[in-house]
Amino acid sequence: MSSQSELQKRRVVSVFLFSKNQVALFRRSEKVRTYAHYLAPISGSLDLGESPLAAAWRELEEETTLSLRDVDLYRQGIPYVFADDSVNREWTIYPFAFRLKSRNEGGHGGEAIRLNWEHQTWGWYDPAGIENSDRFEGVPRLKDSLRRVWFEGDMNQGTSKALKAGLEQLKTDHQSGSHELTTIAVKAYRHVISQMQEDIDAEWWKTARTAAWHLSKSGRESMGTATMNAFLELMPDMEEIVHQNLSREVKWDRFLGVFDRQLDKRNNMPARIKCTFAEYLRRSFSSTIESGAEKDSLVILTLSASSTIRDSILDTFASLPIRHLDVRILESRPLCEGVRMASSILSEFQTKFPPSSGRVLKLTVYTDASVAMASKGVDFLLLGADRISADGSVCNKVGSYPAVLAVKQVSSASVLVFSELEKVDAPGTGELHDYEDNGPREVMDSWINSGIKAAKTFDDALQNTRQEDINYAVEVKNVYFEWIPPWCPDAFICEQGVMDIMDINKKAHQVKLGNVRDTPMV
Repeated sequence: MSSQSELQKRRVVSVFLFSKNQVALFRRSEKVRTYAHYLAPISGSLDLGESPLAAAWRELEEETTLSLRDVDLYRQGIPYVFADDSVNREWTIYPFAFRLKSRNEGGHGGEAIRLNWEHQTWGWYDPAGIENSDRFEGVPRLKDSLRRVWFEGDMNQGTSKALKAGLEQLKTDHQSGSHELTTIAVKAYRHVISQMQEDIDAEWWKTARTAAWHLSKSGRESMGTATMNAFLELMPDMEEIVHQNLSREVKWDRFLGVFDRQLDKRNNMPARIKCTFAEYLRRSFSSTIESGAEKDSLVILTLSASSTIRDSILDTFASLPIRHLDVRILESRPLCEGVRMASSILSEFQTKFPPSSGRVLKLTVYTDASVAMASKGVDFLLLGADRISADGSVCNKVGSYPAVLAVKQVSSASVLVFSELEKVDAPGTGELHDYEDNGPREVMDSWINSGIKAAKTFDDALQNTRQEDINYAVEVKNVYFEWIPPWCPDAFICEQGVMDIMDINKKAHQVKLGNVRDTPMV
């Protein structure tokens, strides 16, 4: 028998495909290197430098031809490690679940699955009936991998229902920013915990951590850093309560108190960020006035729908000795968040500044393609952040990077990133920049609903791309977020003050130390 040190280490993804209440399993062929003829999910090794999620998408398409047209990401499971001496391997497993789209969603159902050489057959199974047994003929630890994405098998009905409802709310909310979504996630987690009526013991604590993992990873993972850090802040207090020798009722009261304190703290973050921005602009304008330059207007460009940025603009304008505010907003399509942001700013301005105030607002919505025109004469480009990596790269709404390039080229504007520090990733977690592509349907539907006749031709081409007797391929990319390089931001406007890249790097290492010190969600 091989010793542990001699085992070949492999990092692999296990991709479970769900449709309604069933999961697909695939009978491995005799041509594969390990576990021939066993039932398994889609699986494969990570390429060098490849993220687990990217590997999951790649393996799914290679082994079944399924792509973003046919499936969407459903859940991500907690990775784990096990050894199998029979094949001389130590496996690190990254479990994923994907959901097969129906025809009404633009998919093709199970008919879209075409197997490659790695599999003989496939079929649908009841996830509750999948076992780790020779009789079932599954690959080793099949049930363990499945249960990491199909949590329904390990939770009571109330807990499972609450967790699924929370995930659905996070997945379908395309209006709220990262801060708001994290607050929603904390409230959802509070509801999940309230449904866990079992004895508060080690198994209860394991289930609680699993729920936290899914809310941060299986909801909107592109915005999940803030949620993960918020949960990690909760974990030490929760674990301490778990191990206290108290009655069940007292423990419940203390759990709810932990959540309520976290929510109160979150409510104060936007106000502190507004204060930071106001102080930054007051110093900037003081320097301008001291240099002898005249300044009676403030010109701001943004493409954010953030209420924090909206309120920061208007509150800071009120505190400055200037009369004119020029706000330019880049429209983002297909969700058209720009007009909502503009409408919100206009309503707030009318409330705060009546005509007798002597204050004047010029509000312009530009198409995102005209960003160079919108950048002329701008003082500040204001961006939000959904994640910030340790090197200072910023993940934000798509269109942010072109806006940065435009203002750097066309004007001398400063680029300011508004963000809570909970969005900073620990080193090693934010470097692999996956992109959240939400599929073509939103874009296609906006064309079709606008009466664009050519959309029908393109939609038909999308449906036919997989056919073997055609010599073309068409795609519609609907990416929500993109990464901005670390040289772009001039300053980070945070609840603890104005920060630079060195401050962000220091915070990232503090997050890493906190993750090691606090109870992990694994």
